[in-house]
Amino acid sequence: MSTSISPAQAWQRLLEGNERFVSGDAQHPNQSASRRSELVNTQDPFAVIFGCSDSRLAAEIIFDLGLGDAFVVRTAGHVLDDAVLGSLEYSVSVLNVPLIVVLGHDNCGAVTATKAAVETGEMPPHFIRDLAERITPSVLTSLRNDQTEVNDMVVEHARQTVDRLLESSQVISAAVKGSSTAVIGVAYRLEEGRAQLVTDPGPL
Repeated sequence: MSTSISPAQAWQRLLEGNERFVSGDAQHPNQSASRRSELVNTQDPFAVIFGCSDSRLAAEIIFDLGLGDAFVVRTAGHVLDDAVLGSLEYSVSVLNVPLIVVLGHDNCGAVTATKAAVETGEMPPHFIRDLAERITPSVLTSLRNDQTEVNDMVVEHARQTVDRLLESSQVISAAVKGSSTAVIGVAYRLEEGRAQLVTDPGPL
């Protein structure tokens, strides 16, 4: 039950699943027909994964999870908007999930496009521009800190997304203050398959 584990225990469970994935020993838990039947009228995920939509970042696979284990929300560049905030608030206030993971990854296309826009002054067209505008503060912070590589910007963007989430949602910030939920930033390394904590582990 998600409500019976702490944020630290939820993160440990994700880490253990990721280690199985990295080592090639994935167990593919909770993917049976009986598990499917158990979940028809209820769900009790132990973690929320708010990640990038990139096809190489399938949350349930990289953390070796199954049906009902994680509540997953994805946008390109894990960009926040009202629908995302509503989904995350639902996970905390209704499902009582103890951990929200903001999941970025190496060579993120949205961050790469934003870096190019900042460097050239040419913004991408249409709604892609909206994504770039929301990622721009993370890119600018990285450049001010002399971090010019895309993967450095990915880490900074994960950190800033955690901060923005807590600033934007009173529901989530209250849950964090009450220690019932933690919000952490994680960066996924495409080549090795490893998910690494990139924010202060203090909330856990």
